[in-house]
Amino acid sequence: MDKQASSTGPKSRARGLERAIAIVDYLQSGKEAKRPIDIALGMQAPKSSVYELVGILISVGVLERVDNEGRVYLGRKLHYWGLSYLENFDLTRLAQPLLEDITARTRETSQLCMLDGDKYTVVLMNEGNRQFRISSDMGEKLPIPWTASGRLLLGHYTDDEIIDFIPDDDFIMPDGTRLDKHEYIASVRSAHQDSFFSFDSLADNYTHCFAAPVHDESGICISTLCLIAPKQDAETHYRLYRDVLTESSIQLTSSLQAGSC
Repeated sequence: MDKQASSTGPKSRARGLERAIAIVDYLQSGKEAKRPIDIALGMQAPKSSVYELVGILISVGVLERVDNEGRVYLGRKLHYWGLSYLENFDLTRLAQPLLEDITARTRETSQLCMLDGDKYTVVLMNEGNRQFRISSDMGEKLPIPWTASGRLLLGHYTDDEIIDFIPDDDFIMPDGTRLDKHEYIASVRSAHQDSFFSFDSLADNYTHCFAAPVHDESGICISTLCLIAPKQDAETHYRLYRDVLTESSIQLTSSLQAGSC
């Protein structure tokens, strides 16, 4: 096989597809438009490859140009794909009315959360009906140990698997302190046993986070239902918030398992 043929073979095309997906993920994670040269530098990828792939992604509507300086960002086709996903993926379709019910019963912000690779992310959110709302960006990736859900989503992992899965730097908390890994694993085991976890938010000083697991048919926690409340309200209404959230997580788990039978 000659050099030209090998460069356009299946392995080369697969690498190109992986890099195209990585470009989209890089832009989504950064939450801002960038020039192709900045994308290449940020990803430490070959400039020529990035320019070519950005051009292809623009031509099919996955990326769009946003200014005269050549910056690009996520295109409208991704929006259409996302709508189709939400309409056809049982978890999000079934979770949305439950989030609305949780918020109606508690007045607090409710969320559906999952893992995205080795990070935590909010997939769906229903904002609280308070005058001052508490929320976080959907799709934003956070270190797993920073979150209440992070104590539930890894409950089926062994201790060694947890340590191997979570990047070492993700045990550094927002205030710069380092969370002891054994302490974190102990909280994972406790949360897994209780099917519930809550704590004061590590990202700010005024909210409390509740999380309850949603299990697949094999009993693995594939997502969580979460509730975010001001600390004082969380303390005053702790039992109500916990009961509403766990009741909803059990209902969502049952609906998912019934649908998979």
